[in-house]
Formats: sequence, C-alpha cells, structure tokens
Amino acid sequence: MTENSSQRGDANKKAQKGQSRRRFLAMSAGATAVIGAAIEAGPAAVDLFGQNPAAGVGEEMTLALVNCRIHTMDAGNTVANTVTIRNGRFVTVGGPRPKAGPTVRVIDLRGRTVVPGLVEPHIHSVSLGNRPGYHTILENTTSLREVQEALAARRKDVPEGAWVTSMGGWHPNQWAEHRHPTLAELDQAVPDRPVFLFERFTGPCATNSLGKAFFDAADAAPKVHPDIVQVKVAANGAVAAAGFTGGGPAASALFHLRRMQTFADRKRSTLDAMQYSASVGLTTHLDQVLFPTPGPLHPNQILSNLDQYRMYDPWLELHREGRTIIRLQMNFLQNQSDPQLPELKERLRNQFPFFGDDMLRTGAIGEWAAPLASGAVWREAQRLVAQAGWRNENAVQNLAGLRQVVEEYEAVNREFDITKLRWVVHHVPEVNADLLTRLRGLGCGVEMGAFRWVTSSDPKIVTGPPFRTIVDHGIQVGIHGDGVHIAPLNPWLHIYYATTGVNSFGDQVNPGQHLTRAEALRLFTRSNSWFLRMEEKIGSIEPGKLADLAVLDRDYFAVPDAEIKKIRSVLTIVNGRIVHDAGLPN
Repeated sequence: MTENSSQRGDANKKAQKGQSRRRFLAMSAGATAVIGAAIEAGPAAVDLFGQNPAAGVGEEMTLALVNCRIHTMDAGNTVANTVTIRNGRFVTVGGPRPKAGPTVRVIDLRGRTVVPGLVEPHIHSVSLGNRPGYHTILENTTSLREVQEALAARRKDVPEGAWVTSMGGWHPNQWAEHRHPTLAELDQAVPDRPVFLFERFTGPCATNSLGKAFFDAADAAPKVHPDIVQVKVAANGAVAAAGFTGGGPAASALFHLRRMQTFADRKRSTLDAMQYSASVGLTTHLDQVLFPTPGPLHPNQILSNLDQYRMYDPWLELHREGRTIIRLQMNFLQNQSDPQLPELKERLRNQFPFFGDDMLRTGAIGEWAAPLASGAVWREAQRLVAQAGWRNENAVQNLAGLRQVVEEYEAVNREFDITKLRWVVHHVPEVNADLLTRLRGLGCGVEMGAFRWVTSSDPKIVTGPPFRTIVDHGIQVGIHGDGVHIAPLNPWLHIYYATTGVNSFGDQVNPGQHLTRAEALRLFTRSNSWFLRMEEKIGSIEPGKLADLAVLDRDYFAVPDAEIKKIRSVLTIVNGRIVHDAGLPN
C-alpha cells in the first residue's frame, strides 16, 4: 500500500518548499496496521510521514530494518543483517541492532531476504503508461485459465462501460495452450465489460462480445479518419496483426480505443505501471521509447507509436505532483531515414542530456539514432551524436549487425573521442571475442537481452545471448528484458532464463551460457546502474547511496529454479520512502 493521492500531493508541496526529508516513510494508516505486528513501536506520537512531532520540528526519523539477510551487492558481496535509512539515503549497513525511540522506527523483517532495488536499462514503461483502457497484468500467467482469473479480478476495479485491456508484455508462448483466448473464453471471464488483448506491439488482438460489437459498429459507421481500415473481428474474437511499421486491423482497433483516452486515463495508467514495477522490486527504469511519430493520433500507429513530444506528459505531471515512485531516465529514439536527419539534429541542438533530478531525468540517444538498415543515413547519425558529445546506443539482432556497429563506432572515434561517453550496444544474441575486445577498447558497454525465453519456440536453435561468454570477457556488461513491447516487465522472469537457459516451453535453448544467481542479481542491480551513469548513487546497499531496496517474499538464493519466476517484493523502498507494502506475515 502507499499513501493516497491527496496525501502524496500535499507532501510533495512541502517537499518543494524544502521539507521533503521529513516524509521519507510515507505510508497509509492501513499499511501501518498491516505491518504493525512487525514494527517495534516507538512513541505513539510518531507521524505517518516519518516526522515525530514530539521530537522537535525538523528532526529526522531514522528507519531501521533488522533481522534480515541484506545482499548489499557491494564490492565485497557483503551480507548484512541491519540497515538504517535517513534523509533518503542509507546511513549504516550492518552493525548493532538499533533501538526504537522518538526518532527511530524499527521494522523486524524476521529473516527475510533484502536486495538493492533492481535497475532496468532497456524498458518501454513510458509507452505502457500511455496505453488505453485498464491494463491487466498477464505476463505472469501460465495458462488461459489464469488469464481468465486475472481479467476477472481486474474487472472489479473497472467502471461500467470502460475497457478491460492488456496491452503488450505477454506472448501466447507463455501459456500452456500456446494460443490466444477465444471470444467465448473472454466472455466467461468478463461478460459485462468490453475486453481487448493486444499481443506485444503489433498484435494480433483478441476481444470479447462487447468488444466485437463496438468494433463492428465502428466498421459500419462513416470513417473517422481517411486512412483507417476495418477491424473485421472474426467470430472467435480474433483481430489480425498490424504490420511492423503500422497499419492493418490491429492498428485500427488500437486507434479507436486511443481516441477515447483522456489525460486523466494516461496518468492513471502511468501510476499503475509504477505500482506494478514496485511490486516486483524494480525501482529504476531507463526508457527506450520506440518508433516516435510526432503529430496527432493516426490509424497506422502500432502499440509503440507515440508523439515523441507529448508522450512524457503524464509522467512529468505526476512528478510535479510528487506522485512518482519509480526512478525514470528517458532516452530519445530517432527513427528517420531522411538524409538530412532533421529531428535528430533538433534534438541534439535543443535537449540537455542527463538533465533533471534523481527521480526523473533525461538520458541519451537510444534505442537508436536512425534505423540500422539506413546505411549512410545511419552512419551520419552516429557521427552527429558523437560530435554533440552525447551517449549513443544501438540495438543489434545478429553478428553482422554487431560488426556494423563496432566498425562505425571505431570510425567515429577517429574523428571524435567517444571513449568517455559510454556508448552502448543492446540485445547481442551473438558475439565473438574480437568484437567485444574492440568495444571494450572504446569504453563501450553491452546490454544482454534476456527476453528470448518467451519469444523462442524451437529448442534446436540456440537462442542466446551468450551470457557466460560476455560476462567472462570482462567488458562492461548489463542485462535487460526489453519489457512491455516484446516481453514482460517483471525482471524475475528474465533472471530465471539467464540462470537456467530454459524457455517458456520448458526447453533448454541457451546451453552452457547460464549465469549464477549472484551474477544475475548483480547485473540487474550494481552493473546496470552504470548504463544510467548512476553507479555512485544506486545499485547497491552502501552508506551514502540512495535508499532503494526490495524485501523479497522468498529467498532468491535458496528457492528451486521454478520459484524464481514467482518472486515478488513484500516491501519496496525508493529514495527512503516505502512505495509498496504487500504486508509482512506474522
């Protein structure tokens, strides 16, 4: 649980006046009651926002977590049993157990595992917050029955007439039946609200009877846009996929739903995305956007197409209101094949990189500066980014793409020194030692895409990436899930794949390339913070660092492999504030 909206908004107004340090432990009275049995209570006068009125104005509360196993991810892999937090930072790690008092609040975690807040350097959470309807988390379901149960549970929160949706982040590979639910199955789950499920970012889609009636009526009505095509929902509720670059029935269906979306809806969806992220212990996002399309809504836009100038508005507004609970860094993807590269040039002239505060700041150019296949245009884009002194990132899908990127990075470096800019290559399903060594010589990093557990279906094809080879090479390395466009946001699903090599069909598709659990956790925390230029602030639990952590509901280092996928946070702290509280059992 977190404090309600008005409490958060009022507290932020105080923060803007220099009083934010008094409210690091922002919790609702309900949350306090839930974990009350686990708290060694100080005086009854302790305020919910962390300030004890009896202690004097301005005196800070200290939050102490005790009786736990804290995997700090520091240089020595220290495991401690206590940590104290004040003013949004870790103060002490290990040492004597603090005593509760007028300015000290102690929570007994009863032996639970604590890890640093996880860091995701390649995610698409901004676009998730802009998706229409009441998004339902389906990425953790394993069968159509579980899909039905998740939709039915979500329907309880959805007003009459509003849409129950699930917009990307899942794939039918993950379900035992390996198919979409039918119209009848969706009706069984939610008979009294329209339902719309959109697979990944191009479709196909599925809908129920109320959804089909809506789209049938839209098809029969005069066109609301000259470029729209008919949705043509099949009798079983299926909607054909859009093309990779847009258009088609799925894109038209999405267009109809987006037309009804309000700014308040977008803010609600953004909050939902943050809250889900906190529930799995993921506390920092580096957003990569995808396929920006400036201008008004258009029926050719697929799920990831957004106006690159306005897509951040909900997150920015929530940040102004003091309601952001997850750290966000924003990269800027530029997708033009125009030889003049007008949008990239204007971005570099008018945007500041790494500008903002520790909760919300700009990043670099990425996921790419121009399409990799655009030849001379792509090469000129790399040159422009280097000339401007920006960090630059590129996603590659094979060894040929990686070689192209390495050769161009070297060519650019001969003209402009990029060795201190931390340029990056994403995904890397294939590598060789020579290319890795050349990247390391340029000061570059590699982010390994761990999402192929859900996209692979043939155990005869080694899917990669070669985690073991890359980590053992010694290059700066991180790991990512590419969440909510083509794969789940939940990092524990990707950690499971990285440590086992097993895909959603139960097949081994990455033999000999597994990581240890400690390696995978370190990559998703301390190592990933490098890619945001925040390694001195987040990624480990050490005195002086920003206080981000997750208390897990089971011991990551001891549970059977299959249970890694089920790990959740029971208590998540960001910037010293409790932002998620599932309740600690007695």
